[in-house]
Amino acid sequence: MSEPKEFEDDLLYALTRTGEGFRAGQAEQADLVAGGYRRGRRRWRRRSTAAVVGGAAALALVGTGAVYLTGASGAKGAGTVSAASAPTTTAGAGPAATPTTVKSSAPTVITGDEVLATFQALLPKGETTDGKGRGTDDDRTGGTFVGADVVFDDGQGKSLVQIGIQKHRPNQGQPRSCPKDFKLARVDSCSVTTLPDGSQLMLQQGHEYSDGRADTKAWIASLSGPDGRDINLSEWNAPAEKGARDSRPNPPLTFDQLKAIVTDKSWDRTVAAVKFDGIDTDAIDPGLSLPDREAVLAGLLPPGVTVTDRSGSALTATFRLGQGQEAGSLVLRVENWAKSVDNPAQQAFKDAVVLPDGNKVLVLGGPDSKDKQPLRVTVLHPDGMEVVAAQGPTGRQLLTAEQLKAIATSPAWKAKK
Repeated sequence: MSEPKEFEDDLLYALTRTGEGFRAGQAEQADLVAGGYRRGRRRWRRRSTAAVVGGAAALALVGTGAVYLTGASGAKGAGTVSAASAPTTTAGAGPAATPTTVKSSAPTVITGDEVLATFQALLPKGETTDGKGRGTDDDRTGGTFVGADVVFDDGQGKSLVQIGIQKHRPNQGQPRSCPKDFKLARVDSCSVTTLPDGSQLMLQQGHEYSDGRADTKAWIASLSGPDGRDINLSEWNAPAEKGARDSRPNPPLTFDQLKAIVTDKSWDRTVAAVKFDGIDTDAIDPGLSLPDREAVLAGLLPPGVTVTDRSGSALTATFRLGQGQEAGSLVLRVENWAKSVDNPAQQAFKDAVVLPDGNKVLVLGGPDSKDKQPLRVTVLHPDGMEVVAAQGPTGRQLLTAEQLKAIATSPAWKAKK
């Protein structure tokens, strides 16, 4: 990743992504679930994509980056089955039966018990213990994730088996891919197949630790569907993901059995109930093209400072600036929250300075700040337009805090959609 791109991603995520990090309740949710879910997803990415060689940093879209269950015991909502109270059961034939697809005109609530029961019914014959489930009624994930895990024993040794389900908006899912270097990733086999319905299925056999500190094996089935479903199933040849002695030579489920579980139609009802994760970027797109934003910016720059180049996407752009022989840059993000149900204003701007015209202003970073991050000004306009103006990754700092503030607070920023 180039230095400017890495800077822009880090800046917009870690410092100015107010729309995601400060939505009511989301900060608390992140504290509770990030440790388990996101560590697992980072592990899955390292093993399952080409990023295993060069490293991955999908920071700017962290709200859309999928995470999956790697420790359902870490947080348990109402309706889940605790390890202490979960009964020992014997799973039935599971996939041999043809589940009935339940169609609903509106999303319903799926409890952790229901997710766990569906999962257990799809497992082959064997004994399951320590079952735990998380449903859409778990307020720690806001209905954007469900999952379950069990310790499964087919008579050949205990194995931890886990499943997690999320749902992504169009074009916000992560394409399935295998690592480029199997040896480096400690992957024995991996394949990605496009199914008749357009879903992508990845099947992978590898190890829990890519550095070889232990020989515990981890086998994965990962499905992404046209409706946004993201179903991830993992199994180990040990009764715990980490810190347990291997109990069998290989995990119990074959590739065919893994595929049967993640593609089973009995998950349709669950997928329908799961809320889309992340921010709906289409909903907050102000309809301002790069030329539109450059035209507005050019009229707001101080005398002598001009735009010399631009790059970016629908919401975020980096503008190269020039002033005589000096060069600098500006990162600009423009969003329209007027029609979005995810409007972050109440929480994100609770400590903002409110100007007489109703603009809410946050000034963060700068050379005197504790975090030593670039200076940025974030403004929420009364009409729902949010503008972030920040010092860019290249050249000198040509704009002062007051000049950035003048840019971000200008009434010239008007949505076209």
